[in-house]
Amino acid sequence: MTHSTRVSKLSFYVTPPHQCSYLDDRDAITLFADPRFPKNNALYAALSERGFRRSGEHLYQPHCSGCSACVPIRVPVAEFRPRRQQRRTWQQNQDLQVRVRPARYEREHFDLYRRYIAARHAGGGMDDPTPDSYMNFLTASWADTIFMEYRLDGALLAVSVSDRLPDALSAVYTFFDPAASQRSLGRYAVLQQIRIAHETGRHWLYLGYWIAACRKMSYKTEYQPLEYLRQGEWRREPD
Repeated sequence: MTHSTRVSKLSFYVTPPHQCSYLDDRDAITLFADPRFPKNNALYAALSERGFRRSGEHLYQPHCSGCSACVPIRVPVAEFRPRRQQRRTWQQNQDLQVRVRPARYEREHFDLYRRYIAARHAGGGMDDPTPDSYMNFLTASWADTIFMEYRLDGALLAVSVSDRLPDALSAVYTFFDPAASQRSLGRYAVLQQIRIAHETGRHWLYLGYWIAACRKMSYKTEYQPLEYLRQGEWRREPD
């Protein structure tokens, strides 16, 4: 069965309207791939090409009536050239040890995640995570997920979570030590994922959704060139 055939056999479901997480004055509707349908990495890649994202076991995309603010974006990694600030961040973190780890529960990772959530997303619905909720959010039984560790003299400073697709990496989540915010570890994690995607012969790094009116997403446009999915077609727009 081809990828397109599997997608054509897949059912989708929409949620009732709910408060948008990014634009305060709007409601949102989310389209989910049938959670009962057997998934694998090939299907995931085909849906990523169509703008879907993964959260835990679920594949989803925004499906809001009268609103197209959420735009899927990806970096064509072979063409990426770091800017001056990105080069500074890269050099600043050359003392870190970067290691790819299996996507499994480790208490040290979980403790760092809890500190990060408490500092960065208090009151945002992710408070007081459990080991199960943490792993259910970051991993899926059918996804090829990796955890990338960033350590300084053995001390864990950050973890970035990525899914390996046949032709791309998909950035899932990054969390880091709030006390090390001066290192710009979020930016460094994206640069490392671009590097790994390129070195492993993959074409893109998926960065999720970008919303022009959302300040917390503005950082994504610093990775150039970018491809934007609009009306079913990936194309580039001016910086």
